[in-house]
Amino acid sequence: MSKQSPFAREDVMEAYLDSLLNEQVKPDDASVRASRLLEQAAQQIADESQTSGVDIGLGEQEIAQDTPQVSSIDDIDVARQDDAQFIEDINQQVASDDANTIDDSVVSNPKLALKDRLDEHFQALFFDVAGLTLAVPLITLGGIHQLGKIGPLFGKPDWFMGVMLHREEKLNVVDSARWVMPEKYDETLEQSLNYRYLIMLGESQWGLASEKLVNTVTLSKADVKWRESVGKRPWLAGMVKEKMCALIDVSELIIMLNKGLGSNDQTP
Repeated sequence: MSKQSPFAREDVMEAYLDSLLNEQVKPDDASVRASRLLEQAAQQIADESQTSGVDIGLGEQEIAQDTPQVSSIDDIDVARQDDAQFIEDINQQVASDDANTIDDSVVSNPKLALKDRLDEHFQALFFDVAGLTLAVPLITLGGIHQLGKIGPLFGKPDWFMGVMLHREEKLNVVDSARWVMPEKYDETLEQSLNYRYLIMLGESQWGLASEKLVNTVTLSKADVKWRESVGKRPWLAGMVKEKMCALIDVSELIIMLNKGLGSNDQTP
């Protein structure tokens, strides 16, 4: 039986991401707006289930048999079994000079919008966190690791899970669900999380905890609904329209993490 996801329907996910992407720097609280939006969606789904006689929650529809979930990304191999080989292939591609077609100084320059730092066509890694799919341009990826033992540190933000040792290197592990969508993070969501991978951000020591690796997909800039103005979340570069997922600006995210900021915090 599949665990519940806070984003079972594409229209709910699209509205949620839109609410984050379009929020401007002004006093209104996007967390309240997003929560209300999701509450309305939950009520709508509950009303529909009563009408149809089908028990469908805000999360995924429960499936009695253990079958792969169908993804909205057409070219994803949802039945891929060998994640270890997939990780090795990605890490080799990241380490290869062929993975970077743009000068590194341009890629890592936060003064330029991510849209202006990428080629017209670029590859992105898609991964899942608590039912939300996130995407990272491959040229800004630092690699992928299997998540191992994490040593907690005191005096850190609640989204800081701790430090993981990897080949004598200390990696900072971010609770991605708590960081990206704190307005949805509660005890139920926390207990449902099953982090298995660490998505490394560029050349930094920061990594995002992930539950599921989806695939790498080649995108064009036209596939993305880009942020058009300065908002409260500089880490959110845009939304991949057909995939209903958030595209991360890794350079901006690293800056925020280095400053101890959460996704809703303002950068100085």
